[in-house]
Amino acid sequence: MRKSILNFSILVGIVLITILACMGKSKKADETVVPVAATAIMDSTDLVSRGAYLVNSIGCADCHSPKSMGANGPEIIPELDLSGFPSNGTVPPIDLNSISNGWIMFNPDGTSHLGPWGQSFAANLTSDPSGIGNWTEENFIRAIRKGKYKGLENSRDLLPLMPWYFYNNLTDEDLSSIYYYLKTTKPVSNIVPPPISMEDLKQNLSAR
Repeated sequence: MRKSILNFSILVGIVLITILACMGKSKKADETVVPVAATAIMDSTDLVSRGAYLVNSIGCADCHSPKSMGANGPEIIPELDLSGFPSNGTVPPIDLNSISNGWIMFNPDGTSHLGPWGQSFAANLTSDPSGIGNWTEENFIRAIRKGKYKGLENSRDLLPLMPWYFYNNLTDEDLSSIYYYLKTTKPVSNIVPPPISMEDLKQNLSAR
């Protein structure tokens, strides 16, 4: 009888050890599961896809795409999409009296803006070297985060009406997505004119 009890105890002990061993293996397996945050990291294809969504949702083309006047107003010229103010572009006659009275104006397709700072021209955002073709991701993110021209640390500030102070609320992943998408755009060779200060505008107009 005692031998039967001993054998039964040994059997129970073996079962308990087996169960604990299995539990230990399960816990160890759980610890090797990839965290959810890590699996959420996008690959390059997803970044480009999200970048396209963001660029077409937050209005980049409103200022950065040349347009022609259609039946329903300004319409983007597809082959010039996101290429900025054309190097050979023209603007309507400038009325500085309106500016001095507090108005801010823009040309018909929205690629040039006029205000107390002077006249600014929307940048070329395409993948061409005259656009952001030579920019690094760091340059792009600094341009949006700090409002710096070409994303260079010691460059001038971006001029109105570039709303970088709103866009810098985007996440790093959002900005990276936009950058990688813009790098896939059709390259358009277009050197955008430099901005014109209000002082130079006044001098130019008075010389006419």
